[in-house]
Amino acid sequence: MELQYHIKCKEGDVFPYTILPGDPDRVHLIGSFMEDVKKIASNREYTTISGYYRGVGISVTSTGIGAPSTSIAIEELARIGAKTLIRVGSTGALNENIKCGDLVINTASVRYDGATKDYVNPFYPAVASYDVTLALIEACEKLKYKYHVGIGASKDTFYGGQERPSFKNYHQSFMDNLIDDLENANVLNLEMEASTVFTLSSLFGLRSGAILAVFGNRKTQEFKVKGEEEAIKATLESVKILSDWDKIKEITNKKYLYPSLL
Repeated sequence: MELQYHIKCKEGDVFPYTILPGDPDRVHLIGSFMEDVKKIASNREYTTISGYYRGVGISVTSTGIGAPSTSIAIEELARIGAKTLIRVGSTGALNENIKCGDLVINTASVRYDGATKDYVNPFYPAVASYDVTLALIEACEKLKYKYHVGIGASKDTFYGGQERPSFKNYHQSFMDNLIDDLENANVLNLEMEASTVFTLSSLFGLRSGAILAVFGNRKTQEFKVKGEEEAIKATLESVKILSDWDKIKEITNKKYLYPSLL
């Protein structure tokens, strides 16, 4: 398999379990909790490392910000062997009871992004894999982290599209009421990549999940950079849990995970 054009990785460079932060610097932070870490490549917004966590091979690739760059990372990672993709990053909460430093595990995402519409019609759902979601929950319980589980929303822009002031206070009426409408629909959080991870993974027959540290609350206007390391540790632990569950499925010759199998 030839070198992938954007991520500059080839077959054999990445493990089936792959973590997707947005920020390239977060790749190295994740690697600090792993063993035998090897830097594979760095090009544009895409930095990739591979290593081990509790004996499980894991790769980490940054996606950059937003749906278009995330879609490229997923396309190229899938072509060289990635099978399970877990987004870890930050988010803004839409419920006043969710505090900065809490973790949010998204089960699905409202597809406000544009990139996934190039792949499938907008009625197609962006849904996380149930076993990946369950492993993230199990990891948070094991590590005793405060977490919330539910639907998120993914937008393509950070300012006007998320009801933040644009340059020179540029404004359109359709930008109003997004936060209130999403909260009324029991959407927990707003970020920029999960819908792409979920949608493309479903289309390509991959598994996906997302866990996010709450850096801000859009209802209370609280902002604190907290929970990043907790989100990372929960992600790594969830991969170990998934690996153990996958071995059970292999031994029992079962395609799907279900409670009594464990």
